[in-house]
Amino acid sequence: MTTETRPIVPPGARRLSVLGPDRVRRAGVVRPSIDTSPREDRKPEWLKVRMGSGENFRDVSRLMEDLELNTVCQQAACPNIGECWDMREATFLIGGEDCTRRCGFCQIRTGKPVAYDRDEPRRVAEAVAHLGLRFAVVTMVARDDLEDGGAWLVAETIRSIRARTPDVGVEVLPSDFGYGRDPEAGARALEAVVEAAPDVFAFNLETTRRLFPTIRPSFDYDRGLAFLALARERFPRTTAVKSNLIAGMGETDDELLACMRDLRAAGVDTLTIGQYLQPSPQHLHLDRYVPPETFAELRRFGEDELGFAHVEAGPLVRSSYHAGQQAIDAAAWRPSAGQPGGPAA
Repeated sequence: MTTETRPIVPPGARRLSVLGPDRVRRAGVVRPSIDTSPREDRKPEWLKVRMGSGENFRDVSRLMEDLELNTVCQQAACPNIGECWDMREATFLIGGEDCTRRCGFCQIRTGKPVAYDRDEPRRVAEAVAHLGLRFAVVTMVARDDLEDGGAWLVAETIRSIRARTPDVGVEVLPSDFGYGRDPEAGARALEAVVEAAPDVFAFNLETTRRLFPTIRPSFDYDRGLAFLALARERFPRTTAVKSNLIAGMGETDDELLACMRDLRAAGVDTLTIGQYLQPSPQHLHLDRYVPPETFAELRRFGEDELGFAHVEAGPLVRSSYHAGQQAIDAAAWRPSAGQPGGPAA
């Protein structure tokens, strides 16, 4: 694959855009096999969140407006936007707006990608520098239309951020680069990201073995675990390997515990567990609200009994929540002088 960086941006494309106002539209996707009925009861009090108002949050908000950029934080209406932006952390999505796979819980629309923008890594790096971030999370739609599954784009984004802001922590959250269908090709693609040396490499398993075929039909549970184990083998110990689980999609507490055991056995260092909320009437039915005390027990079990370096579990937790602190706890990254949480300048 050529490394030419000439932009390939189709007319009308939104740069660094993630989930626009039409995010409910699922291009060409029909899910007759899943229950999409909405819950009629109200959200419990523990799912209500206070909007951010700190100085860093206001500053990042202003800079976002100046850049006319969109982030996962904004477009997915993340409940933790205030807290994360106040810590100078933000999440970008690369690879376009259409995912080649379909998961019943996900807001990103499914469709055929229209282009491959090789200039995107440079623009992400410029945004990270302009926003004065201390930690950047870069996630990506699945790009099964590409020979490497988008691995070059992920690796080049890491390199571009490092070149502009070497002290900024970098977490990447791609798909499995097609490992589930072709392990050899997926392993080759992963190597490109290994060489780019992110601080954290994440691949989200999301749900339990029993629910996997229905909720994530384009992925495979065991090969997902194998992909994480391969990542732990290939990355140096200084790079944390991370995953995420979503509660409330029909699993039991015992199934969550079993999944946590599987992830730890695969070598996962850090884990996030949050509450599923149905994004629209076209998405998977919300099965239950998981109380905070259950999340607290999941965290205790993961850290004290399984030995995860960090488990972030709670009703409002999302994959990139407290990403910087997770990296710190896994000894994968530390903020530098002048950054939030770092030593005095």
